Amino acid sequence: MRAIVMDEFGGPEVLRARTVEDPVPGEGQVLVRVEFASITFVETQVRAGKGPFAPPSLPRIPGNGVGGTIVAVGEGVDEGLVGTAVVTTTGGTGGYASLARASAADVVPVPEGVSLRDAVALLADGRTAVMLHEQAKIQPGERVLVLAAGGGVGGLLMQLAAAAGAEVVGAARGKRERVERFGSYVDYSEQGWARSVEADVVFDGVGGAVGTEAMTALRPGGRASMYGMAGGSWSETDGLPITVLERSGPPSPEELRGLVATALELAAQGRLRPTIGQTYPLEEAASAHRAIEARQTTGKTLLVI
Repeated sequence: MRAIVMDEFGGPEVLRARTVEDPVPGEGQVLVRVEFASITFVETQVRAGKGPFAPPSLPRIPGNGVGGTIVAVGEGVDEGLVGTAVVTTTGGTGGYASLARASAADVVPVPEGVSLRDAVALLADGRTAVMLHEQAKIQPGERVLVLAAGGGVGGLLMQLAAAAGAEVVGAARGKRERVERFGSYVDYSEQGWARSVEADVVFDGVGGAVGTEAMTALRPGGRASMYGMAGGSWSETDGLPITVLERSGPPSPEELRGLVATALELAAQGRLRPTIGQTYPLEEAASAHRAIEARQTTGKTLLVI
């Protein structure tokens, strides 16, 4: 099969396409013929050796989210799954490839009315957005500020907040037209931008100086949901009269699968639409990473296999 292999950490150029041996599903696993693979910002950090987790072993095939058709199953797995269109995580590796192994417990069938392309775009971003939205318990009439609103998770959070009856403000650097599809827009590259916003809830996937400034937009008693640090550090909240929303622990595999299923069901109902800003052939994974790091992408970025 064709795959993207990393032999070292570094810039996008370390993502090299080559032919490797086909994987074989083990006990409790399925083999998916991949049509689309998701790319996340965290994957660019891991590739550079700067991710929020311990560096993985090398060599490796990056990629944790794929969509395609099950073509084989391992021992103990229902053979009736063969031919089913699914999205699934891969355990953190193996996604940038034409064939990928996954645990049968992680696969989520794609419901009727949802394209496989959209389903993959909702795999990581959809489950994150649904989880954060449920945790925030947004009430009708509240004002919600979403950072990185031009990105995949940000756009979904804007849709979910608007559907809950909130007034939604999306903060981004450029990408105005995209953001204004779901709410009002503010440019966080402008000095003092947060002074124009008073919010009850902030969804912060940026962190750093931008996220820290966003926290000052919260009204006393407001709620901050911090889920990313693209700005290089977590936002500072010391001394502010706000509540930082936190989970007691990471979601279980069963919870994650349920969140994906919820996102796909909302899409099937026409209530959640991912924005896929750009796609790249598998062989151009390095170009995809380069564009994401340069902030030249909007919405979701996918590899097409």
